[in-house]
Amino acid sequence: MTVGVEEELMLLDPATLDLAPVAREALAAVGEDPRFKLELPASQLEIVTRAAAHAGEAAVQLAAARRTLAEAIADVARPAGTGLHPFAAAAGQLNRGERYDRTVRLYGPAAVRQLLCALQVHVAVRGADRALAIHDALRAYLPELAALAANSPFHEGRDTGMAWARSKVSELLPRQGVPPALGSWDAFAGELRWGAATESLADHRSWWWEVRPNPTFGTLEVRVPDAQITVRDAAAVVATVHALVAWLAARHDAGDLPAPAPTWRIEENRWSAAHHGARGELVDLETGARLPAERRLHELLDTLEPVAAEQGAAAQLAAARDLVERSGADRQRAAGDPRTAAAFLADTFLTGV
Repeated sequence: MTVGVEEELMLLDPATLDLAPVAREALAAVGEDPRFKLELPASQLEIVTRAAAHAGEAAVQLAAARRTLAEAIADVARPAGTGLHPFAAAAGQLNRGERYDRTVRLYGPAAVRQLLCALQVHVAVRGADRALAIHDALRAYLPELAALAANSPFHEGRDTGMAWARSKVSELLPRQGVPPALGSWDAFAGELRWGAATESLADHRSWWWEVRPNPTFGTLEVRVPDAQITVRDAAAVVATVHALVAWLAARHDAGDLPAPAPTWRIEENRWSAAHHGARGELVDLETGARLPAERRLHELLDTLEPVAAEQGAAAQLAAARDLVERSGADRQRAAGDPRTAAAFLADTFLTGV
């Protein structure tokens, strides 16, 4: 049950701190290093780690890659970790390529507004049916992960009043949010065949839900977290996801996984996570009882502590409690207005590295 990370990062103009569409120049500056790759926005570069035993090992890789990137592109751009740029225009320049051009053809103006960054966590789950059972159970915890990792309070130069505003920008495209429970690989294949027939899905990579099976890597890919300000924050989120998947796997093996929760109930919690982060309330999916999100998150971390300790990531999971108390969204707001928040993001990119 190894873990891997794709960390999408924004590239900021060194003088103005606006988005800088220089991804190809930045990629050239790091010498075509395989740890870095392009994404849809021309103002974004992605770090890709190797499979790691635990979140601490993944954090070491992220730290080294962040340092390499910041040093290599110092004359071109300043990198930053956030779900949305605090003040950039909503629409921006995209990279060219067959896959990206197809996205623009299909979705037009919605595509050029996808200037957002996520922290995507891959966990290798062996046993095909086991992996899908865990996928279906993991859906219920996506709002908790979103609240923990909320780091996108500003957009287009204003405070959105939300903690996780990236979710609303991503919803301009289809297949966002909580995925359907899949149940079986035949059912998943059937959904992909239907999508291909409608010409909306080129392949499984366009199945953009906030958790998905990734047949290319043999993983469950959790896509709900915002990109994080520091490596420590990212490692805390990775540790939480990794321990959660392992805990659900143990419950599956013990015959203790509940039936998949109704999507609309999970969406109720997702709405609260988007608007309030850890400062709101989350609803028990069975009873409907409301609990403060902070309490719910600390209870979940209590449950996951033994699992993270066994994985060797106790320190990283402990750091997740700091995110509950003071998320990235909280810290961006504390930095000041959107422009000072952008400076804060750039200035703290290498904190702890």
